[in-house]
This record gives sequence, structure tokens and C-alpha cells, in this order.
Amino acid sequence: MSRAAGGEPVTSVPKSVTLRLRVIPGARRDEIAGWYGDAVKVRCQAPALDGRANDSVVGLLAEKLRVKRSDIQLVHGEHGRGKVVQISGLAADEAYARLGIPAPEPHP
Repeated sequence: MSRAAGGEPVTSVPKSVTLRLRVIPGARRDEIAGWYGDAVKVRCQAPALDGRANDSVVGLLAEKLRVKRSDIQLVHGEHGRGKVVQISGLAADEAYARLGIPAPEPHP
């Protein structure tokens, strides 16, 4: 087994992807609505009240991505429309395909 500089064993990190979201609470239905600039646009019926929209978004992502809710962590944006989530066990290309959106264009 190889060792890292600090003496710890080198282990592989499970696949994960970080997504930037733009959440629209109080929408008519829950859906992934494509891109909003560099963020994935997510509409949810739940209001932006007491974390209900966050719970709704995590549930929608878990359903669409076919992962457990516990695999999705809200990293940033608990109280705003702009959010960042970390999803464990999924690569970026898999995430985009499961969400039904094209991969983002690389910036020149």
C-alpha cells in the first residue's frame, strides 16, 4: 500500500459532484428547468420558509439522480436562492444525464 506524505494510506475518494443551483420556490411544480447562467435551475412548490424549499430541492434531486437523500449535502446557500450541493457516489456526467440537462460548456 502506498503512503501519502503525511504517512496516511492513499485511498480512492468515491465519485462526487458539486452542483450550483438557482432555486425558484413557490413554483407550480417541482422540476429541473435547465440552466440559469452557470447554475442548474430548480423549481419547487415548497415555499422559502423554515427550510421547506431546501428539503424539497434535496428530495427532488435525490429522486432525479436516483441517490439517497443522505448522499446530498447542502454546502452553501441555506437561506438564499443560490445554493451549492455536494452529491456523493455520482460523477458529473452521470448527474447531468440523470437530470436531463446537457453538460455545461467549457469557458474559453
